[in-house]
Amino acid sequence: MPPFMEPFRIKAVEPIPFPSARERRDALVAAGWNLFRVPARAITIDLLTDSGTAAMSAAQWSALMRGDESYAGARSFERFEAVVRDLTGYPEVLPVHQGRAAERILLGLLLGPGDISVSNTHFDSTRASVEAAGALAVDLPVPVAPGELNPFGGDIDIDRLRDLLRESADRVKCVVLTVTNNAGGGQPVSVRNVKATRQLCDSYGVPLYLDASRFAENAYLVTEREDGHGHLTPREVARMVFELADGCWASLKKDGMANIGGLIALRDDGLARLARDQLIAFEGFPTYGGLAGRDLEALAQGLLEVTEPDYLQYRAECARWFGEQLGLAGLPVLQPTGCHAVYVDAGELLPHIPPHELPATAFANALYLTGGVRVTELGTLVFGRPDPAGGPDTPAPRELARFTLPRRVYTLSHLEYVVDVAETVWSKADQLTGFRIVEQGGALRQFTAVLRPAAE
Repeated sequence: MPPFMEPFRIKAVEPIPFPSARERRDALVAAGWNLFRVPARAITIDLLTDSGTAAMSAAQWSALMRGDESYAGARSFERFEAVVRDLTGYPEVLPVHQGRAAERILLGLLLGPGDISVSNTHFDSTRASVEAAGALAVDLPVPVAPGELNPFGGDIDIDRLRDLLRESADRVKCVVLTVTNNAGGGQPVSVRNVKATRQLCDSYGVPLYLDASRFAENAYLVTEREDGHGHLTPREVARMVFELADGCWASLKKDGMANIGGLIALRDDGLARLARDQLIAFEGFPTYGGLAGRDLEALAQGLLEVTEPDYLQYRAECARWFGEQLGLAGLPVLQPTGCHAVYVDAGELLPHIPPHELPATAFANALYLTGGVRVTELGTLVFGRPDPAGGPDTPAPRELARFTLPRRVYTLSHLEYVVDVAETVWSKADQLTGFRIVEQGGALRQFTAVLRPAAE
C-alpha cells in the first residue's frame, strides 16, 4: 500500500466510460491514430494533461457565487490581483484566459526576428510563441547521464548559458526558467540555480522570466530536496523564487487549481503597459482578460489552496508511488519523479522502433488500445523537427510518454488500473510497431496530425 492518503474527501462524482476493445480501436482509427483527436467519451482513465483538468474544492465552487461580472473594475479582479501580488510580489497583474495567451503576448513584445530566447526547456506552446515572433528558442537543460538521479534535473545549464551570453548577449532578449521543467521530465529547478541564472542575467543586462505554471509543486520539491530550505513553507520558497525574476507568466489551469485562466505578472510598468494594450486587443478589458468574474474568484481561492503543505506532500508522494509501481511493472521510469506527472522512456522500452516512427506514440496508442488509458507523447511527434526536404524528422532529445496526474481527480484504484494496463503493454512491447505522419499542420502539429501504422 502507498505511504499516503488523499488529504480530501470526494463530494461529487461523474461516471467513467468503459468502451470495449473494438470501440477503442474504432475510435483510434477514426482519430487518425492520434490520441488528441479521440473523444473523451471513449477514454477510461485520462492522463493526457493536468491543464484545466483539476477537481475544484468546495471553497472554489462556493467562490463562484461571488463572481462579479462587471465588464470593468470588477471586485473579483481586485481579489485575484491581491492574491497574486501577495504571492509573487509583482505589482503589475494581468489576467488572461490561459497560459498560451500570456506567453504569446509577453514573448511577442520581448522578441523580434533574429532574437534569442533561452530556457531550461521551452515547452511546445512556448517554443511556438518564440518562433511566431521570428526568434530562436534555445534549450540549455542541465545534462543528466542515463541512470543518474539528479534531484534538480530541471535546472538550466549555467556553464552553457554563460557561454551563450558571452557570445550572443546582444541577441538574447530573455532567459526563461520553466518551473517545474515539464518537457524535461517534470523535474524541479533549485533556488541555487535560479540565483546563479539571475546573476548571469544581471551581468549581461538580460531579463529573467518564469514560466510559473507549476510554481507550487516546484517550491515543494525544493523544500524536500535542497539543503537549507527544509524549514521553509512552499509558499515562502515560491515567493523567494518569484523575487529573483523580473516577472512571470502562468497557465493557472495547472497550479491555479481551476479549469481555465492564466496571468502575466511583472515589475516593469512600461512593459506591463504594452502588454495591457495587447491584452485589450486580443483578450478583453484588463480587469477580466478573457475570464468571467467567477473564474477569477475560483483562481484566487485555488492559488491559496495550492501551496498547502499537506496537499503538496500528497501530490509528490502519489507521483513517487505511481512511478515505483510502473517501474515494478517493467517500465523505464524517469527518476526521481516530480509531482504533476510520471515519465516513461519509450525509446528505451521500444528500441526496435526508430525515432522517425514515433516510439512514444506507439507506446501511448498501445496503452489506449489495451485499457482505454490516454497519456501524452513527448517524443518526436511533439519535439521533433520536420525535414524541409521531406526526409525523416530530426528526432526529439528523448522519446518520453507522460502519465499526467490531474489534481484531485483520480484515486489509488484508478492508478492501480493504469499500472495493470501498462504491465500488459510491457509484456508485448517487442510486438509493437511504429507510426508515420501522413498529415500535419505547422506549429503544435501533435494536436491535429493524422498518423498511420508505419507498415501500412
